[in-house]
Amino acid sequence: MKAIEINTKTDKHGHLKINYPINQRESNVRVIILVDEKNDNIDEEELWMKTISSNPAFDFLKDTDENIYSLTDGEPFND
Repeated sequence: MKAIEINTKTDKHGHLKINYPINQRESNVRVIILVDEKNDNIDEEELWMKTISSNPAFDFLKDTDENIYSLTDGEPFND
């Protein structure tokens, strides 16, 4: 097995792009990414909320017909 190390950067959106020829056509490859933890200042919850809010799978929730509940519905939960 051959190891290839590539130093690259992410773009302003955090996407990684690799332009490196490996001379293997239509082959299965395995990519291992190691991230330097000392630069890990990402707020995981903020990243999660940003990701799901821009995911088109949840676009149906923007439909006004989905707003079937209000703050006055139901009874208070006091546990």
